[in-house]
Amino acid sequence: MSAAMNETSAAAAAPAAPAPRAASVLTVHHKTIYDYTAPVENAQQRAVVFPVTCPWQAVLSHSTLIEPAPSHQRADTDAFGNNVLYFTIDVPHDFMQLACESTVSLTPRWEALDPAASMPWEAAVAALRFRAGQPFMPQSEFCFASPNIALHPDLKAYALASFAPGATVVAGAIDLMHRIHADFEYHATATEVDTPALQAFGLRSGVCQDFAQVMIGCLRSLGLAARYVSGYLRTEPPPGQPRLIGADASHAWLSVYCPLAGWVDLDPTNDVLADTGHVTLAFGRDYSDVSLLRGVIFGGGAHDVEVEVSVLPLV
Repeated sequence: MSAAMNETSAAAAAPAAPAPRAASVLTVHHKTIYDYTAPVENAQQRAVVFPVTCPWQAVLSHSTLIEPAPSHQRADTDAFGNNVLYFTIDVPHDFMQLACESTVSLTPRWEALDPAASMPWEAAVAALRFRAGQPFMPQSEFCFASPNIALHPDLKAYALASFAPGATVVAGAIDLMHRIHADFEYHATATEVDTPALQAFGLRSGVCQDFAQVMIGCLRSLGLAARYVSGYLRTEPPPGQPRLIGADASHAWLSVYCPLAGWVDLDPTNDVLADTGHVTLAFGRDYSDVSLLRGVIFGGGAHDVEVEVSVLPLV
């Protein structure tokens, strides 16, 4: 039996991002518990739980606790530069717990960003296009279709409303983000973990994973480079209500590449640029590259999953 989980759809309402803030230090507590109806005899798992180090994000500490204790585990780096943990549990077990704690320092990124000063989108598409004898741009690998995201005329037509001739990459992407946020409904049960972007586009509904993948599909259908970003979001409780430990969210957003501005992170679920309230966990072509936990188990029957996430400022 194979297992892959989608924790981005756990909340009933879209997570609300706080307003941009100064540099921050956040601690993420993430606990996932699997309860099985029958014993699992053997489990081979791949976990993406260690945040990446980026120019704007420094990992100050990280710990991972797995129960039952693995008989073997090793850390590695995947093709996208993500930190990946492989582990084996070869004793019978009817539950598995994966608990992680990470503390990161985040630096504001967008004070100097001028969307109007970025490259025209047609020029960016031309720069990303392969030409024999020209230097290879590694960002171009994010221009193509991927397991969850097709290139499609409908996605291109939707995107073109934001990308008039001569529009810049960043200005067009921000406008596209605004439109997706306005046109799509956040609905926790509208989609599944493996719902293709084109299907979510037709529904005009989904969770943050779907919002991100739809926008990536729109950008790639124009010929632009866009990548999926998984991570965590520090959310704000409703006015007058206390912050609930465990009630924050795994989250997903995207990056669009502009040869002048670099990668620019956009969160269409919340209609903001991802900044010091967003903890970056991993990058990929789509969700299938960066799912928190996936693997193969022998036995287990049905299972229930319990998830707790807290993203707290370090005082």
